[in-house]
Amino acid sequence: MSPQLDQLIAWARHAGSILRSGLGQEHQIDHKGEIDLVTEMDHLSEDYLIGEVRAHFPEHAIVSEEAGSLAGLGSACWYIDPLDGTLNYAHGVPIFCVSIGYAEAGQMRLGVVYDPMQDECFSAERGRGAWLNGQPIRVGNQADLGQAFLVTGFPYDVRQTQFNNIELFGRLLLRAQSVRRLGSAALDLGYIAAGRFDGYWEIRLKPWDLAAGALIVEEAGGLVTAFTGAPNYLQPPYGLIASNPVLHPALLAALAPA
Repeated sequence: MSPQLDQLIAWARHAGSILRSGLGQEHQIDHKGEIDLVTEMDHLSEDYLIGEVRAHFPEHAIVSEEAGSLAGLGSACWYIDPLDGTLNYAHGVPIFCVSIGYAEAGQMRLGVVYDPMQDECFSAERGRGAWLNGQPIRVGNQADLGQAFLVTGFPYDVRQTQFNNIELFGRLLLRAQSVRRLGSAALDLGYIAAGRFDGYWEIRLKPWDLAAGALIVEEAGGLVTAFTGAPNYLQPPYGLIASNPVLHPALLAALAPA
């Protein structure tokens, strides 16, 4: 038996309510890296989501941000980010989400990104479309990079690596209408799917950051590729470009030296 989209939506909403209840509170914060944080709320949300998957689909594999890779039988795999935007959350900034993706045989089948503070649930099912709170969504149609509203993000080891996106950010800031950084890759992708942003890129992510959101963009009529232009973004180094089809060639060309 395969999961249903409504099931993922219900789980994401419940996990979101856990996070919403803790926003603005004093948190137990641990450091995974110099600027990479994890709070007790990440763990509470993750424990709930993994518990639901294990209860309903005990043989499925899970790849989750805090728990890592949990082995399963067969080709079904879940990608879970229990709190995407932890740094925002820890500082009381209400820009964060829950992201749940489900794949079979290496292909994403279901994806949900839920923003509990805006009560916005982006969702998609392979071959059936993408929705925001149940209403169909489509990517925008901006073709001019000079008028494009872009969004990006930076790796947690930005201080240690030369592949830190700073040069690309500066380049696109001078060529596009503007570039934003929200601090949540999954929400960035949801906003691309809804036509709020025209294009998004990030050079190094994790599979749980992008699995659900990338499917939502694709099902909203957008394109998601690696920096080479190939559709194999769901593999290391997990760099991707997402946009509407008419803008994608220009954005790909502008980012090509990466």
